[in-house]
Amino acid sequence: MPWIKILHIATLVCWCAALLYLPAMLLAGARSRGTSSFDLPVPIILRFVFTHIATPFALLAIVSGTVLFIVGQIAASWLVLKLAAVSGMVLCHVLCGGLIVRLEQERLRGLVVASALIAIVSAALMLVVLVLVLSTPFEA
Repeated sequence: MPWIKILHIATLVCWCAALLYLPAMLLAGARSRGTSSFDLPVPIILRFVFTHIATPFALLAIVSGTVLFIVGQIAASWLVLKLAAVSGMVLCHVLCGGLIVRLEQERLRGLVVASALIAIVSAALMLVVLVLVLSTPFEA
């Protein structure tokens, strides 16, 4: 069971980092209108990060978390709140994907505001998850 916790925490940290990075890159991409200091344009880099980094880490975090509460037979009230917050993070993840498509299509109207809101909501949900997990008693 300890290795499942380690996997869950590691993948969750990586997913959260990507979930904060994606809106920041969306903001940069919307402001620079597709140019970047890299050889590739911002939308291509964003799509790569979303599909090859953020999404696999999100799936691993969710699967390992599910395995944790099934194997550990955890059925506490805090878990419902945590799952609601994680569902919100999943929604933010999906919205980032939608904004990446909008950036690729150069439909930039409202992209800056939407990216900023996603970043704020994602950070708030991550904080909720952290508080819920740290406020639970340690289990054997």
